[in-house]
Amino acid sequence: MTATRPDRATPTGEAREVPGLVESRGFNFWYGPKQALKEISLTIRPRSVTALIGPSGCGKSTFLRSLNRLNDIIPETRHTGSIRVGGEDIYAPRVDVVNLRQRVGMVFQRWNPFPRSIFDNVAYGPRLNGRPSRADLDAIVESALRRTALWDEVKDRLRQSALSLSGGQQQRLCIARALANRPEVLLLDEPCSALDPIATQKIEELLFQLKSELTIVIVTHNLQQAARVSDETAFFFLGEVIEHDVTARIFTSPKVGRTEDYITGRFG
Repeated sequence: MTATRPDRATPTGEAREVPGLVESRGFNFWYGPKQALKEISLTIRPRSVTALIGPSGCGKSTFLRSLNRLNDIIPETRHTGSIRVGGEDIYAPRVDVVNLRQRVGMVFQRWNPFPRSIFDNVAYGPRLNGRPSRADLDAIVESALRRTALWDEVKDRLRQSALSLSGGQQQRLCIARALANRPEVLLLDEPCSALDPIATQKIEELLFQLKSELTIVIVTHNLQQAARVSDETAFFFLGEVIEHDVTARIFTSPKVGRTEDYITGRFG
């Protein structure tokens, strides 16, 4: 079973090149003989937050990693169907995967700053992908740190190790590191699961601010968080998208019984 939002296609049926628009069509994914995703057809609107919810092992993180092809590094995986970002089929042979991962950034469940300075963590991507001048690099780092509300907290210790930051600060630093590459899409896999309520609130406030600039997809097991931060929610179960709708409707008047059972805690 699949659920979709209205498609954004041209009269000829071709996807428009809308920055940040994510569209999967009949996407299937296997780990060896095990099928993890089944016929996923999903449209994620640009400049919005979409939450992926569902029980553990239902395919949420697999789908998230499929959006920037991180699953490619896992042996014996395969897929069928398509995923487009900004109108481009990201699994087409001509696609530059390094460039794709600049356009579609990823923040993981457990913060993973490099054992380098705060400055060098944020500057890593721009240095790798080009040769910005020192002035440009300084501006990129400052902008990314300001966008994650970290600048005032770290501006006087940019040369200190990123590992000296608190857990919540390290997670925001990882978001800043992704933003320094100027992505169209930002993927977050349970980014607050190991954070305290105060740090979690800061991340959620950050997502609210960032959605005016880019497309955000977040996997979360925290249903209250999904209700707070997302514009739309997709409910995954056993590798399928059971229901996808505006978040307010998903949480107040879901159309599918299994969605209501999960939302109300009767299973999962």
